[in-house]
Amino acid sequence: MMLKSVSVETKSKAELEVMAEAGRFLAEVHAAMAKAVAPGVTTAELDAVAAREIKARKCKAAFPGYRGYPATLCVSVNEEVVHGIPSKAKVLAEGDIVGLDLGLVWKGFYADSAVTHPVGKVSAATAKLVETTRLSLQAGLAQARPGNRVGDIGAAVQAVAEGAGYSVVREFVGHGIGRALHEDPAIPNYGKPGTGLRLSAGMTLAIEPMVNLGTADVKVLADGWTAVTADGKYSAHFEHTVAVTEDGPRVLTAL
Repeated sequence: MMLKSVSVETKSKAELEVMAEAGRFLAEVHAAMAKAVAPGVTTAELDAVAAREIKARKCKAAFPGYRGYPATLCVSVNEEVVHGIPSKAKVLAEGDIVGLDLGLVWKGFYADSAVTHPVGKVSAATAKLVETTRLSLQAGLAQARPGNRVGDIGAAVQAVAEGAGYSVVREFVGHGIGRALHEDPAIPNYGKPGTGLRLSAGMTLAIEPMVNLGTADVKVLADGWTAVTADGKYSAHFEHTVAVTEDGPRVLTAL
């Protein structure tokens, strides 16, 4: 998403409950995909698992056809940051990491989340990158409270990632979500505390750190979708859909 002026739609309590149902279904699909991640598995096979599990829950996959995207799942391996297209030719190997980014629609509302998994046994450096990215997401989610600002979320993510010596991708950001997959506001994974749009109860956000082992710079491959690190070093990606509530952050895509 591009940063721009925003008009943010808040959701009613009833609408949040529908989004919570969508989020629970998506978490279940992720759990099924996690079991399928192993050396020798193709990214196309993971896409098939995602499609099957979404259909089994009578939901609709959010990504097929979105801006022309050709698959159910975005599956990004190693130096691929986001938006990797599943392929029968892409086979997971021991020591890889694979980011699985997926969305679905339930009763007119969207849920969106991503998880990066190790494939078999990975190096200590790779495991640290994945864990730090997960922790940076948790830090960002904790800031999704009424009265806080968008900059508080980005600053929290940035502090964890850069504090561990990694870089934060700037070309791709999180977003609002609800009746559309991408709504206002944009949620950068960097920023200054106390700046940006003020959060209020009923906002629903997809917070999604993309953290690189090396440079923050990325480039998009010739397929027009797959973004990779400019230096070829590994990248990890985590995402949750979260509701801003008077009781604090409510993560909708967690089991």
